[in-house]
Amino acid sequence: MYLPQFLVGMFATSLIVAIWADMETGSVWTALGWAVLAMIILQVGYVGLVVRLIYKPASTGIEANQASADSTPPLRGDLGKVRQRWNRARLR
Repeated sequence: MYLPQFLVGMFATSLIVAIWADMETGSVWTALGWAVLAMIILQVGYVGLVVRLIYKPASTGIEANQASADSTPPLRGDLGKVRQRWNRARLR
């Protein structure tokens, strides 16, 4: 996830929350408060995601490659044979 993409999404979400809160309450200050609260919640979630990505143990090696190769559905015909050759070449 890229920071600029996240920021655009965060501001769009908080704008939608602000419009919704203004329509429901009729108060600009309440709408602003809800928008700020939505931004804070999104930031906490983003920081939590980054921390999880940093501290999550990465699976490496042949086992990880084999697991990813096994998780894809089999294909019929020539395309399936090409995928099998590709997976075997990656494991070497």
